Amino acid sequence: MNTILGCIADDFTGATDLAGLLARSGMPVSLRIGVPQEPPTDTAPFEVIALKCRTAPVDAAVAECLAALEWLRSSGATRFFWKYCSTFDSTSEGNIGPVAEALMVALNADQTIYCPAFPENGRSIFMGNLFVGQHPLSESPMKDHPLTPMRDSNLMRLLKPQVTRPVGLIDRLTVARGTDAVRVAMQDHASKDTAHIVVDAVANEDLSVIAEACRDMPLLTGGSALAMPLPALYLRDGLIEADTVIRQKPDVVADGIVLSGSCSAMTQTQVAKYLTKAPGFRLNPLELAEEGPEKALEWLQNQALNAMPLIYATAEPADVLAAQAKLGVARAGEIVEDALAHLAVLARDRGARRFVVAGGETSGAVTKALGVSQLDIGSEIAPGVPWTYCESAGKHIALTLKSGNFGDADFFAKAIEVLDAS
Repeated sequence: MNTILGCIADDFTGATDLAGLLARSGMPVSLRIGVPQEPPTDTAPFEVIALKCRTAPVDAAVAECLAALEWLRSSGATRFFWKYCSTFDSTSEGNIGPVAEALMVALNADQTIYCPAFPENGRSIFMGNLFVGQHPLSESPMKDHPLTPMRDSNLMRLLKPQVTRPVGLIDRLTVARGTDAVRVAMQDHASKDTAHIVVDAVANEDLSVIAEACRDMPLLTGGSALAMPLPALYLRDGLIEADTVIRQKPDVVADGIVLSGSCSAMTQTQVAKYLTKAPGFRLNPLELAEEGPEKALEWLQNQALNAMPLIYATAEPADVLAAQAKLGVARAGEIVEDALAHLAVLARDRGARRFVVAGGETSGAVTKALGVSQLDIGSEIAPGVPWTYCESAGKHIALTLKSGNFGDADFFAKAIEVLDAS
């Protein structure tokens, strides 16, 4: 099956978010973990490559994304999507802008757009400023993110230091006038050699207008919601056959585990709510640094996996900062990720076949530890969070990778219900 759209995501939860929204079309979507080492086989019309490069050194992130681009090109893809978080998680050095610019050079693209809006999850852009719900990004909980604290809400100001060519804006008033108005605005920017265009969007209707206006561009960049209208557009354009079918999904046993490394405000709420229904064990980075994960491993050995127990490092910002002050930012994160990865493997070896994972860095560590290389996309639990199906050590497993702020308070319990229903 020829690939039409090749997607590169800067973390694992973002990749499943994107794949889940593309799968709403009813068309096959394949998600690869890391750049595949083998030539493309058994490809889908929509191929997503999940990387772990959001906070990697710029040069490393660019190199990995270019390698992903080459694999996607060899799969037949002619259009490409660079997916980053709907809260534009980045630093003044990158990696959003440098990767986009490198992809543009490789694709000989003069322009691209930036639209991280995801209205269903409360992310909107107005006059170039990103909002989380009713709050500017810089006043949202993202201001305290342990790795990429977002202290400015203006996407042009955030992007400008990351790129070498001019940055511009297509505002909501232009988008509201429709597809032709967006195209004219793009041409006007091109005449001024403006290569990087932030585009406002406050509703799904705006995203449909933007996607239709820009669907023939070699490279689009943004949050997952911008890609959601593309399957229908490609079907209308005759690029995809109408009778394309989705692969069958395997049944998996009820035993499983919930692993949470995210410290987002929403994940804190979700952890607290789930602990009223299931047993839980809290990981402390300082204790892990001194004693390792043995206590958690012993606790897990004694748990009934049909109760879907929870192991979590989710904590308040002050606790996170205290651990980072003693261990260093990178080391504090690595200790937690390593522990959760070991726990995931133990759970699998004890018979767990359902894995609910919260947090981008945690998702990367867990999928790597489980040896997962490709996932098929299943039912959506919440906007941007689907179940996926894959193999680990020769066993069929169901896996969901949740971005920290996604889902409602009952997400963990709802995830189990959705899988049972499907």
